[in-house]
Amino acid sequence: MPIRIPRDDVPASTGGVLRPALTLFVVLSIVTGLLYPLAVTGVAQTAFPHQANGSLITQGGKAVGSELIGQSFTEPGHFWGRPSATAPMPYNASASGGSNLGPTNPALTDTVKARIEALRAADPGNTRPVPVDLVTASASGLDPHISPAAAAYQSERVARARGLPVGQVQALVQQHTDTPWLGLLGEPRVNVLALNLALDSLSNK
Repeated sequence: MPIRIPRDDVPASTGGVLRPALTLFVVLSIVTGLLYPLAVTGVAQTAFPHQANGSLITQGGKAVGSELIGQSFTEPGHFWGRPSATAPMPYNASASGGSNLGPTNPALTDTVKARIEALRAADPGNTRPVPVDLVTASASGLDPHISPAAAAYQSERVARARGLPVGQVQALVQQHTDTPWLGLLGEPRVNVLALNLALDSLSNK
């Protein structure tokens, strides 16, 4: 007697499986690959255009940097930022990272000593303790900020190099010191690029 196979147990044809799979693939591709990115971009450009476009700092209509990425300053008339361990040059955004040197690594000790010596040589009369953020790199190597203490440590050197009153430089630092969000989250910090641009504008007047 022949055995009958119930219709529900008959395997679906390849076409019957492939068609809904392709349809779902196309729909999800449109939703997640086109509509969602467009919606997010539209909201960002409308509500947060500055942040959405890289938090760029412009001068004379040209972008000179970003609030989020540090730059290398070595002149005595500029504030120096936090050291960067990126390669092949400091603050290389395409190679973000730290030195990965442990606290007991002699190479780290030697690097910090060299940075302290450079700061002392640039301002021999300054006997105050060197703030730690001026001699240690951040994990990203791109940190654009320094602490108010690090800015205060450099104020006299910058004022002397530019022939400005120390009080005027300190007041400029205060103007460019960001406070914690809502007074609770984060630490006070100074954006080095913004501060140096303000100094340059002051000197050019």
